[in-house]
Amino acid sequence: MSEATPSRAPSGPPAGTWVVAGMLALAVALAVFGIWYQRGQTRRCLELYGSADAHRIQAAPRVELWPLAAAGETTRGVPARRIDISKARGVVHMRRGLVEDANFDWDTGAAVNGVPPTFALAFFDDAAAVEPATLLLVRLDDRGGSLEVDGRPGTVRLGRISSGLRTWLAEAAAGGGAP
Repeated sequence: MSEATPSRAPSGPPAGTWVVAGMLALAVALAVFGIWYQRGQTRRCLELYGSADAHRIQAAPRVELWPLAAAGETTRGVPARRIDISKARGVVHMRRGLVEDANFDWDTGAAVNGVPPTFALAFFDDAAAVEPATLLLVRLDDRGGSLEVDGRPGTVRLGRISSGLRTWLAEAAAGGGAP
């Protein structure tokens, strides 16, 4: 009779276990880095808007553009024109740009004295809402302009977003918000 060779019990976990554990550790580290990085990119905007308004700016189901041509037009009242831009071309990029710190000039004085709002961007919590939950007032001037949240303290100068936002708002207003 031949003698069977005794089987050896593994001395530790299989090598594949270490690979999987390493991949999971890397995924967690990258997720934490991503959250930290994103927070750093939007910190000042979160302070200006508040977290609920910042989230609404990015994700509200209905967005309207209100051209405010006359200085006497109200902001919370019903404006002369309300243009639904929820599905307009470029609205996703505009929304994202509004919550990135790098798009604004945080170091220059934000006051735009005597300049009435040129446009308002109204963000609604649901498609049937009558009043916007968040209303951004955009003032355009020779130096670019400024932005503020209606009903909240604080104003920020438009930085590198200024010319693109000016063009986008004018085209959306002229085109009636069509995609």
